[in-house]
Parts: sequence; C-alpha cells; structure tokens
Amino acid sequence: MNAMFEGYGSRGPAYDEMFDGDDLRSPYLRLRSSLQTMTTPDLVSRVEALQASYLDQGVTFDIGGEERAFPLDILPRVIEMDTWSQIDAGVQQRVRTLEAFLADVYDAGQVFDDGVIPRQVIATSSHYHREAANVRPPNGVRVHVSGIDLIRDNAGEFRVLEDNVRVPSGVSYVMTNRRAISAALPETIAEHRIRPVAGYPQRLLTALRAAAPAGVVDPTVVVLTPGVYNGAYFEHALLARTMGVELVEGRDLECQRGRVMMRTTKGLEPVHVIYRRIDDEFLDPVHFRADSVLGCPGMIDAARAGNVTLANAVGNGVADDKLVYTYLPDLIRYYLHEEPVLKNVDTWRLGDAEAREEVLDRLDELVLKPVDGSGGKGIVIGPRATRAELDELRTKVLADPRSWIAQPVVQLSTVPTFVDGRLGPRHVDLRPFAVNDGNRVWVLPGGLTRVALAEGELIVNSSRGGGSKDTWVLAGPTGGKAAVPEPVDEAEAAPDPGSQPSPDVPIPPAQPAGTALSEMSQQQDQQQQGASRSFVEPVETPTDGDHAC
Repeated sequence: MNAMFEGYGSRGPAYDEMFDGDDLRSPYLRLRSSLQTMTTPDLVSRVEALQASYLDQGVTFDIGGEERAFPLDILPRVIEMDTWSQIDAGVQQRVRTLEAFLADVYDAGQVFDDGVIPRQVIATSSHYHREAANVRPPNGVRVHVSGIDLIRDNAGEFRVLEDNVRVPSGVSYVMTNRRAISAALPETIAEHRIRPVAGYPQRLLTALRAAAPAGVVDPTVVVLTPGVYNGAYFEHALLARTMGVELVEGRDLECQRGRVMMRTTKGLEPVHVIYRRIDDEFLDPVHFRADSVLGCPGMIDAARAGNVTLANAVGNGVADDKLVYTYLPDLIRYYLHEEPVLKNVDTWRLGDAEAREEVLDRLDELVLKPVDGSGGKGIVIGPRATRAELDELRTKVLADPRSWIAQPVVQLSTVPTFVDGRLGPRHVDLRPFAVNDGNRVWVLPGGLTRVALAEGELIVNSSRGGGSKDTWVLAGPTGGKAAVPEPVDEAEAAPDPGSQPSPDVPIPPAQPAGTALSEMSQQQDQQQQGASRSFVEPVETPTDGDHAC
C-alpha cells in the first residue's frame, strides 16, 4: 500500500488535508495505518466492487437526460472532532441568521431601516417574491433544510463559499456513500469512531412534522418532485422512502377550499406539509409561471391561509443571492450580536463604484460571478479568460453592476484520491447540511465532499467528471479507536429507482401524451434549484493552478 503514495506530490500551494509535506496530519494517522495492511490488488478489487455496486443500485445523476453512476472514491475525507465543532457552530450561526433575516425581509424590514443592508438589494433580487410577504410559517421556520458550501483555503481554514436555502440537494449521496464505504472498507471503518449519518431522514421528518399547521396533531407529509426526468429524482425518491412518506408530483395534488389534497385509493386526503423539490417559479401557476405543469394551482393561497406548510418557504432565494452573501457577516452581528464563526471568501460588490473601478482594473486577476448564478454557470475566471471574453465581461458589468460580484482566485484543498491505479491529490469542497425544527438547528455530521477526479481540474462538478468522497467526522480524539461501524441496511442501501407515487397511494392521473408529455419532461429537466444544478451544469473550467471560488 505504501507504493500507492509514492510520488504523491502534494507540494503545490493548495492545502493537502492528509499530508503536511512528508508528514501525516493527525486525523489520517489511523486511516493510513489501516490502508497499509492492504495490497494494491486488494484495494483495486475493492474499488471495482464499489463502482459496480453504485451502478447496480442506480445511484446516478443526470446530465442532459443521460443517467450516469455517481463516482465515489474509496478513500474517505477525515475531519477531526475539533475542526468539525467549528464547522457545526458556524453553520448553525448562519442558519439562525438567515432565518432572522428572511423573517425580517418578509415582514417589518427593520434591517433596512437600520441601514445594515440596502432595501434595494432585496427589491432587485430575482428571488424576492411578494407572494411570500406576511406569510408566517406555523413554527416560524422558513429554512427547514440548508446546505452551506465551504472550501478550505491555502492556510487550511474553512470559509463559506455560498449559502443554499432554497432546496439544497446532495444529502442522498452522503447517506449512500457511507453505506457503500462501510461495505467496501469494513475493517478500516471499524478502526475509527465515526459519527453516523443514517439518522438524517428522521431528523428531517421530525422538522417537517413540527412545521405542520396549528392544530394538526398527526400531519400528512409528502415530498413533491418535478418528476422522473429531474436530475435529482433519485434523491427525492430516497428521502420519501426513508422518511416513510409519499412521493408525489403536482398532478397528484389538487386544491379545494384553500386546502391541498392528495389523490389516494381512498379518495382525496388532506396534505399538511409539503417538502417541495420544485423551484418557486414552477410551484403554482396561479401566482408564478402560468405554463407550469409541475405544480398545483392554489398551493400558495393554501399556504397563505395557514392550511399547508411549504418547506423550504417560498422566497428564500433572496437569502442565498450572492450579493446578500456579502452582507452575511454584518447580518450575523446585527441579529445575533456575535462575530462570524466561519469567514466568507473576500468579495467585491460591483454596485459599489470604488470597488467596481478596482475590479475592472483587475479583471484578468479575479473571478467574477453572476449573483443569481449556480453550479458555476456564468463564472468568468480572469486568469483563464481571453481578451475578448474580458472585454465582453466589462461591458456586462458596466451595464448591470448589481448582477455581479468579484472574488480573488482561491484554491481548494486536496485529498488523496484513487485514480487510474494510484493515489494523487485532488481538489475537494464540502457541503454540510442543516435541519431546523424550530427548536434547534442540527447539522448532519459529515456533509457531501465533492472531488474533481481529473488531475489539475479544480471544478468539482459531476458534469466535469467530478465525484464524491465519504466524509468521516471523528467522534473522539484523533487516533482514538473504537469499533462503531455504520450499520449497513441492505434494504436501504439499494435505492429503488422506481420509487415514486406509491402503488397504494396516491393514484397518479393518466400520463399526458404527445406535446403535453414533452412539455412536462422539459420542465422537469429544466427546473432545478441552484444547488441541484451544481451536479449537472457545465461550468467555466480552469485548466490548472488555482480554483475560482
């Protein structure tokens, strides 16, 4: 096994999470010791078995309508307890702040009157929806689920790259990755005390039930999916199944007298909480896109009447607008009277004339992002751009500076990754997931680590050949030993690709045909929350060197 690390070459400016020069970092001591007991052929056979299991189980993602197995690297990423404690605290802090901010934005707007953030920033956000104004969730929660994207900079410090509080996706891979690695490396995982991730669905269900309308003792919860053509359908089906609730499409629902009803074999039954995985614009054709075939007419009115809870709440997108992201440190101080636990990546607001002038002078050095972009779409990486591209960018910035932010080029950290029969450093990011039940913000110990599998590649998106790693959050002091393997539930480990509106309830209406079916398929594929798109959309790609945050 030692031979696999020969020439590992983590000598670049990026922070390597396993090696500090020639020395091992403490969280990886036991992992390295365990790997040394394996021969290279043994490891290769385990890698092949791992890949085959994901293909057989249908753990896939979608690129332009083509289903592909989601690559999972056999070497986990290890995060020690103290480091994770800081991440946990920082994520909780941001979620509490974003909750307070959204409640304020859609109500009194005191934050504007106090001059913390200009009202115009929100008024001009494409994600601000007047339909959400004065809608008060039953337990006050708007951000039931969030995904806070982090990177580790050259100094090894975790920084926030962006907040995702609409419908962040990827948690299904966290759970399936753990089960797969538990089967592939049982003796290695038994050597570590690793915090489990299998409890996520019950945490989520508890939070959703807690958000039920007042007076509903035993709420009916459903997961609303755009449909089988959506790139995140696998996740929708897995979450519904593991929570034990129905997976429905818009055509399975209808609204009557201000209430949302679900078609079942017993007739129409009321729905109280909808964990929707559909963008705001497709939810209700009465209030948003009139041509949407994915949502249910009247759903927003039912929510306004307090008869159904939508999770996450409509209008949350203003909180993960990249321009709002730049104000998060100030918002934390304003609402919580605390200093930020996790720092932002340094960012220029191009609506600020002085900042804009500086950025325009340094376009070839910086990374520019559209504020409402996602998955890397629209990003221009100055050091990689041509003169013509920079000239075009300059024109766009001057025409609409509010729509852009700029950041320095920051590298992602690297973790050893098994590629082409050997281990090499590959860049990673991290998305921790948080669930808010109204009493507590709980952070899943072990987020989604995405890894760029190609050498020199710094974009982790699957559409660029990226994959993922199991993320081990250690439960005790580094190097501690206790056998706490993740339980492998074979029934859950085999996602059911056909899991959809269950065969007992509800009964889906007849499948649309011809043009209508084509339109539905197109919308299912087209609509995708920003976080989800990060798995499927092509992005600007640096060829080497630094990563564009």
